[in-house]
Amino acid sequence: MTGLPGHGLRGYALEEAVNLTNEVYLRGGLALVQKIPTPIVPTRIDSNTGRIAEAFFDAKSTVDYIGAVQGIPICFDAKECARDTFPLKNIHDHQIAFMEAMERQGGIAFLFSILRNVRRLFICGWLSCRSFWQGSRRGGGRAFWFRKWKRGSC
Repeated sequence: MTGLPGHGLRGYALEEAVNLTNEVYLRGGLALVQKIPTPIVPTRIDSNTGRIAEAFFDAKSTVDYIGAVQGIPICFDAKECARDTFPLKNIHDHQIAFMEAMERQGGIAFLFSILRNVRRLFICGWLSCRSFWQGSRRGGGRAFWFRKWKRGSC
């Protein structure tokens, strides 16, 4: 399902892959991880199909996934990138706050991303994520380079 057109379908292939992986982990008794839907308010429903034709976001969501891995709470946001940088504007204040709260409660929070042009997956732990994000808020870089992840800085 890679290469789907349209802004609204960005990350769809990544989300499907994560959801399938989570199903395998659940069947194997390794983890329970669920996708958290973004709350929406429908504004127009197609009368022929009964499907939502137009909607707006009702509230800010937390992160994309929440669960537990062998008793350890986790949360993560999944992002798909087309370039070799990750725009820090894609991590929002409310997501940072949620991930920080998860870590304070003894859980594990991280950013999970796929870099499409080289078909590589990256995981950035909460502390590195927060460091990059705080730096951008203090006038630092607006993005971080995936090559930093490659060197193990996340």
